[in-house]
Amino acid sequence: MIWPFALAMAIQLASGIAALLFRRSNRVALAIGSAGSFIASLIGVTAAGQLLLSGGSAVAAMPWQLPVGELLVGVDALSAFFLLCIYLVSGLSAVYAAGYFGDPSDSKAVAPKAVAPKAVAPKAVAPMVFSFALLVVSMAGITLARDGVLFLVAWELMSISGFFLVTFEHERQEVRSAGTVYLIASHVGVVLLLILFMLLAQHGGGFSFAAITAAGAPGPYLANACFILALVGFGTKAGFWSLHTWLPEAHPAAPSHISATMSGVMIKLGIYGVLRVLSFLGPPPLWWSVSVIGLGVVSGVLGVLHALAQHDLKRLLAYHSVENIGIIAIGIGVGLLGQSTGAPVVALLGYAGALLHTLNHGLFKGLLFHGAGSVLHATGTKSLDELGGLGRTMPITAVTFLIGSAAISGLPPLNGFISELLIYLGAFRGAAVLQSEAGQSPGTVAALAVIPALALIGGLAAACFVKAYGTIFLGHPRTAACDGAADPPPGMRLPMIIGAALCVAIGIWPAAALRLVERPASLIIGGAEPLPPLGQFVAAIPLVALVLVAVVIGLIGLRYALMRNREVAVGPTWGCGYEAPSSRMQYTAASFAEPVLEPFAVALKRPVHADLPKGYFPAAANYEQHAVDVIAEYVLAPASFGLLSALRKIRVIQTGHMQLYLGFILMTIVVLLVWYLPGGGG
Repeated sequence: MIWPFALAMAIQLASGIAALLFRRSNRVALAIGSAGSFIASLIGVTAAGQLLLSGGSAVAAMPWQLPVGELLVGVDALSAFFLLCIYLVSGLSAVYAAGYFGDPSDSKAVAPKAVAPKAVAPKAVAPMVFSFALLVVSMAGITLARDGVLFLVAWELMSISGFFLVTFEHERQEVRSAGTVYLIASHVGVVLLLILFMLLAQHGGGFSFAAITAAGAPGPYLANACFILALVGFGTKAGFWSLHTWLPEAHPAAPSHISATMSGVMIKLGIYGVLRVLSFLGPPPLWWSVSVIGLGVVSGVLGVLHALAQHDLKRLLAYHSVENIGIIAIGIGVGLLGQSTGAPVVALLGYAGALLHTLNHGLFKGLLFHGAGSVLHATGTKSLDELGGLGRTMPITAVTFLIGSAAISGLPPLNGFISELLIYLGAFRGAAVLQSEAGQSPGTVAALAVIPALALIGGLAAACFVKAYGTIFLGHPRTAACDGAADPPPGMRLPMIIGAALCVAIGIWPAAALRLVERPASLIIGGAEPLPPLGQFVAAIPLVALVLVAVVIGLIGLRYALMRNREVAVGPTWGCGYEAPSSRMQYTAASFAEPVLEPFAVALKRPVHADLPKGYFPAAANYEQHAVDVIAEYVLAPASFGLLSALRKIRVIQTGHMQLYLGFILMTIVVLLVWYLPGGGG
């Protein structure tokens, strides 16, 4: 069961190393890296799918030179599910990269046309290819690790390789700043994870997951501490609200296929870590579920509100990652609620909805980032207010982006609707069970809060993507950036078409996708009681979806039949009485979003910078409004300033004299010896 994944990792890593060996030829390096990633993904997806359908698990031990026991790797249903997500999204992104960078011998091939407007020496892509391979290998290693040390090593490799990918265009100041923020956030999280695994190892007598599990559930104080450490440590990578600030900085800075991989699967390793640690901690208390549901609701609502206020397309998509991580957290909260109240069906629906949304988000967010990359590749800009009318010149991008937009908004008959429906069903059933047994308890209130929260998140997401799609693809071009824009080359179109087809397929035929999440969801619950098949909860969806599709096709056919023999006149849209309307008179992204955002002014800070018209014949006027991330602006920025000030004060100990440093080491050894002497602190 393990060897196919080992083979996939070996091929992936070998292709990355080979790309470095051929770094003098961008064309060869990119071809080798993309081909290796694609082959590894085929192997990984096939092996993970077979394991999820057939069941089973395996563990292998290998010699490990460090004094922390054996190197343990293994695979079970939960690992296989996340491996499926990793290889599916990264494989599509690898194919997309080959087209995105075009002809690597051209200096403009490694960046959109507006980013590299002049002829310069070609930028080497081999380091990016190697870092991408290392990222995928490390993500797979995290899911296969069966001891805490190997897990943390793979986690650190994932963070470091992600840093080099984010800073690929490091010659730009904003990219370097984004990379710094990402690296700091990653290492703050890993410190907490180190403490977490040390506590678990102390409880289990070793770092192996088997020993931790065999030791049984820890006491309530230790379990609560581990739960909080896991939620914050893994939540930093996942992007829960208040821990999310690196996301809207890193995703816009990275190349689009990297953004798709990081948002589609890398941040989901935080979800994997939370679920894996929960399996060590025993039956969850009720406050865990209430906390996770509350965190998910806050992340979902504030994430989509900030997305709605953005003018940068990739930054908008980054905030939608925060929103969808919130939806996944809500599903996990519903699963915890079912476990803590003895309702296994509620737990099954919650965990299955969270896992399926993990897969679905990887598909439609990868599709949307690929669409954003196609727009950037063709126009050289990510600014929504500089785009418009691209639906005429980029029809394939427009159609696939529309499918991704509808999917992320949770609209039927697409995949986002199915996973959110499972969470809805779990919340309804949980509320009914708790109401009949305990009346108005915190769990009942939390379950009931899920329903309007998901509805609000879905409505705001739909409004946001109406804004984004309409501004980019409808109307008329707002600037000259859209001149000459066309659909991308086949290497970029193919992953978008496959991603869109998978979004439709899961929405129309959800039973196949639900089979992929049944075993990992049951594994998380860990109960001996047989659980009902998930297919029975969505049995009518294929028929309803097909009827809906048939109605749409019928209406299109009816329109064609009615208009076939009629003359259709084409003219400009009425310009509200203006004699000479221009494209600047169209709705901007900000003007479209303003009525939607106004009721949420208390939750969203948007300072205004205005130069209002003066006099009867004003020469110029300007009005700008930007959303401010309160956490980044008013929490992290002052904290960072204070930390840097404190570090500058103690910098006096950095004298450069070796004798002083040896003295510090000696003092540390003496303190440790005293600590571990009999009767000391140890």
